[in-house]
Amino acid sequence: METRKGSYVLATWEGGGSVAPFMTLARKLLAVGHDVHIISDLCNGDEALAAGAGFTPWTRAPSRPTRLREDCPIRDWEVADPGAAIARVFDLQIAGRAQDYAQDMIALLRQHPADLVVINELALGAMMGCEIVGQPFAVLGCGPLLYPLVDGIPPLGPGLPPARTEAERGQHAEVATMVTGMLDSFLPRYNEQRVSLGLQPLAHLHDQNYAAQRFLMGTNPAFDFEPAKLPDFFTYVGAQLDDNLWSRPWESPWTAGDERPLVLASLSTTFMDQAECLRRIVAALATLDVRAVVTLGGVVRPDEVPGAANVHVVDSAPHAALLKDASLVINHGGHGTIMKAATAGLPQLVIPHGRDQGDNAVRIAHRGAGLILPRDAEADAIRDAAARLLGDPAYALAAQALARRIAERDDPGAITREVERLAATLRGAQVKVA
Repeated sequence: METRKGSYVLATWEGGGSVAPFMTLARKLLAVGHDVHIISDLCNGDEALAAGAGFTPWTRAPSRPTRLREDCPIRDWEVADPGAAIARVFDLQIAGRAQDYAQDMIALLRQHPADLVVINELALGAMMGCEIVGQPFAVLGCGPLLYPLVDGIPPLGPGLPPARTEAERGQHAEVATMVTGMLDSFLPRYNEQRVSLGLQPLAHLHDQNYAAQRFLMGTNPAFDFEPAKLPDFFTYVGAQLDDNLWSRPWESPWTAGDERPLVLASLSTTFMDQAECLRRIVAALATLDVRAVVTLGGVVRPDEVPGAANVHVVDSAPHAALLKDASLVINHGGHGTIMKAATAGLPQLVIPHGRDQGDNAVRIAHRGAGLILPRDAEADAIRDAAARLLGDPAYALAAQALARRIAERDDPGAITREVERLAATLRGAQVKVA
């Protein structure tokens, strides 16, 4: 670790799992004496300030005042087709508003010069802003690699396991081409904004990442489908797993000595129209001899998901505390939740609702550490899957084996050392933000 006090700007946006890793990184950098300033949606301000960082909201770019469904500019839950939902995200927020993110980034750097900026993998416009002023930056991915940039890592989308045969490798290549084509459908609009700001057009939308000094992969390689050879531009820095600071304290409603297995169910801290699925989970768990906690993530109203005699429904709770006593985790496949359960060595029932969740889920099921159900699975199917995971010790053994592999590759200080190393190497670079 370097001893010089550095200045870091962290740029992200309210996308559920895109926030917590940046708050975790902020706390790690602050703990060793650095200055940290976060730019994100307005609703993330209190958490950033509570962590001890400075905070600036996006102003030209979209900036959600709350995480409630009413304030979501994308509303991707309204789109049944997963590909169309992803396209909506790129259209309305990522590529479509890139110039706004770029201008906000430039304005912030005038007020808060940085040795290094660390930018969310989807905040392409913020990368563009750094590129314009010559500001060194790194990209931080908040889970498995979203872009088809590394051979050997399955392209995200359909939830593919590693390719073992030539036919499977051909399938992966075909999916990668399709993903690149979908992203590049926004390239003309994106390049128009780049050119208007004095930059050269890109050949592919995901090439914006290569303006960075390094791509930091914010997951554990033992969880990910790690490729045989990782290009030098990419490096694993581990999952950043601190609980959200807004989670409320947990008090068990059960008496001490209750030996029924504890089940934790949690379906995202962003609204994905998950109330109906949560009700089916409650109905399923109500028929089993378990204790269960269902967290609503601060985005589903308590009146939408009634509990049961053995199912305690709460707005939020610190997962780290609950996982110490849990025997099973039911989740949507968000990277933060699924990694916390995997690190704790717990079997998982994953019910993906979209985005990258199917790809996270397959990383559990492929190791025998859990099962996957569709989001419209009925209560009976959820009950049967939960009972199977609790009753068959093979799932717990596989989950524990995965947890040991994750622990062997875990290095909590890796991300701090890497951003310090990049900053030390690049310090003194000319940044024209005046």
